[in-house]
Amino acid sequence: MALLDEHYLQYPCEGKIKRARWLSKEVGYPVGKRRVKKLMEMMGLSTVYPKPNTSVPNKEHEVFPYLLKEVDITKPNQVWAADITYIRMKGKHVYLVAIMDWYSRYVIGWAISPTMEAEFCIEALRNALLHSRCEIFNTDQGSQFTSKDWINTLKSHHISISMDGRGRYLDNIFIERLWRSVKQEKIYRYDFDTIEEVELALTEYFEYYNNRRLHQSFNYLTPAEVYYGRKRP
Repeated sequence: MALLDEHYLQYPCEGKIKRARWLSKEVGYPVGKRRVKKLMEMMGLSTVYPKPNTSVPNKEHEVFPYLLKEVDITKPNQVWAADITYIRMKGKHVYLVAIMDWYSRYVIGWAISPTMEAEFCIEALRNALLHSRCEIFNTDQGSQFTSKDWINTLKSHHISISMDGRGRYLDNIFIERLWRSVKQEKIYRYDFDTIEEVELALTEYFEYYNNRRLHQSFNYLTPAEVYYGRKRP
């Protein structure tokens, strides 16, 4: 799973067939495409390319439109987005959810969990809402983001709910870049024994990412500088 996770960060657009052949031919680990598909589902990974959304929705969830078509994002707290990724540990793994402000790339909230149940996502959302509130919240249609508690929390704060439709594969590209940064710059440098160690490492990294990591696209401002008022170029 660790090899698959690293390969996904480098080649997010490859499908299960190419990944299976890479594992068999290049790594020497014979595996079929069905096994790769199952592992990717366990890790919360989906191939990034134009195709119907591969997240598993709650079949009975309320349907929400995609609200960001041709929307010009011009300020902080206009649009937030959330996504989930897999974090490896010694002999096990945890899942990380992050909530990001699209305009500034500022990470407003995050949480980790040994399972992909909705509760840890709702925890991150509620913590983010203690900080501020957005106008539109965009996610995919995964079961965590279509749960009643998630939806009701957004509605209670009068936040418009936007969900990715067919072919919206670029919508979470900024969070995908965040995953690449946090794993390559922090997670892959250590072997974690406990969830507490992972949580400490992520606390340190997100403080660095928000307040000290310079972004070339922002003319070398940090996400915090953009979020809290310095104009983005």
